[in-house]
Amino acid sequence: MAPDTNTIKPFVKLGEFLTDFCDTYYRNKQETNAELKEVIVTAGHQNGWFTEDNLLFALQQWGTLLTEKNIMDWMSRYSFNPDKQPKNVGIVMAGNIPLVGFHDFLCVVLSGHRVLAKQSSNDKLLLPYLVRFLVEQEPSFSDKISFVDDKLKDFDAVIATGSNNTSRYFEYYFGKKPNIIRKNRNSIALLTGRESQEQLNALGADIFRYYGLGCRNVSKIFVPKGYDFDVLFKALYPYKDIINQHKYANNYDYNKAVYLMSEFNILDNGFLILKEDEALASPISVLFYSYYDDESKLMEQLGIMEEQIQCVVSKGLHDDHVGFGETQKPSLTDYADGIDTMEFLLQL
Repeated sequence: MAPDTNTIKPFVKLGEFLTDFCDTYYRNKQETNAELKEVIVTAGHQNGWFTEDNLLFALQQWGTLLTEKNIMDWMSRYSFNPDKQPKNVGIVMAGNIPLVGFHDFLCVVLSGHRVLAKQSSNDKLLLPYLVRFLVEQEPSFSDKISFVDDKLKDFDAVIATGSNNTSRYFEYYFGKKPNIIRKNRNSIALLTGRESQEQLNALGADIFRYYGLGCRNVSKIFVPKGYDFDVLFKALYPYKDIINQHKYANNYDYNKAVYLMSEFNILDNGFLILKEDEALASPISVLFYSYYDDESKLMEQLGIMEEQIQCVVSKGLHDDHVGFGETQKPSLTDYADGIDTMEFLLQL
């Protein structure tokens, strides 16, 4: 049994609104919703990483996802108990990319529980605006959604997203209640040298979208020995204008200076630094790489590091892998860290 239509319809309306807004915005900025336009401008002023392009991309992706068919297909996977008492579910949201906590928010509302949303100071405008829209469509939502500025309290369960460091605090504060606590994860790409220019160009979106700040951004590539990096640099050249963003440029200049002073061997094309490094998490403007000899051994190695990896991009090397250019276009069934949030909520 799926959620009632009064719960689903507002999100479908939201999806239609976001799609129309983005389509109109790209065509003519003057003929669009002035209030949301102002939210986008203000969000960009408050967080320099939230550029107009990235904000519109995030809104457009949610507009594409929030259709009646997508939501119903997703919900058909689960069994809902309409008589179950709603719980208060706290959501501690990250602020690394726009609306990064919206999927958790959506899951809690659709599962019939009440939301206690604690937003990141880096992303405090978008969700409240979308909630106001939802409440206009369904006034009963006003009793199901609350924003928390101080410490979370009176909660029955928690979904918290943060770093490896903050996860220790989350475990301390929330460990006695049902919880999902997420730590740092990164995404990687496996290249064979047989990729087309189009595929490598699409990989640029996986690397550069949101300036590499998301857990679904590719921060590390694995390449066969003897790999021709000139082919990759040529395919990534269309993204060269990213260096014009001052915060990104500052990171690029800093990291390049540190690596050169440390006499590390790096590859550099003027807007991206490639450095051979065993780590998965690279700094902004840097892409780590490692060589491999044998694909099957590499797969075994990645299996050991599974809990550090959000998604893997490849040319169809495994069923679970993501296609080039698709990391920032997850479906409703793509759960962070592979933990089924909806199932967790329905079991409360």
